[in-house]
Amino acid sequence: MNAKRVFYALVGGLVVCGGLGIASLVLGNSILQKQGDKLVDLKLLGRSLDEQQTAVTKAKQDIAKYTELNHIAKVVVPQEKDQAATVHELVDLAAQSGVKIGSISFPASNLGLKPGSSGTATKPTALSQVTAVPGISGVYQMPITVQSDTRSPAEFSKLITFLQALENNRHTAQVSQVTITPEPSGKKVSFILVVNVYIKP
Repeated sequence: MNAKRVFYALVGGLVVCGGLGIASLVLGNSILQKQGDKLVDLKLLGRSLDEQQTAVTKAKQDIAKYTELNHIAKVVVPQEKDQAATVHELVDLAAQSGVKIGSISFPASNLGLKPGSSGTATKPTALSQVTAVPGISGVYQMPITVQSDTRSPAEFSKLITFLQALENNRHTAQVSQVTITPEPSGKKVSFILVVNVYIKP
């Protein structure tokens, strides 16, 4: 083998090696590009999943938050006239304040009577014992008369405590009228309260 053939062989080998190197670079670059695209897609997917997880977590928090608000709203504005519960609550507040209740009375019921009828049962009315609150759609008020026990008059300070307990009560109520009758001794009083309880059917 002479020097010329060796030279050509070496040049051919270099060309082949160069071609293989270029092909390897192109192939490697293509593979890297595909892997890079997959990585970008995975990152976008991961970010999307993180955002969805954040949204789900926030939705759960909102559900918990607004469930409690809904419960509070139902407690603050009752959706039905549960007179037994109302009586129980008023008596409890009075007892905690050191006041004895003699009677609790509700408005006369017109259930089963048309408004303005003279007592003949006709088409039933949807609401009884309540009147619509002007300016607030769907909210009604029911006045309840609370009278102290005349055999056990209350100290004036305890009456004030009872009124404060009514004011701070979670149910939406308003004392619309207070009638106070002092005892001859001047140390204790009898009272009659008219408490408006608000209801949203």
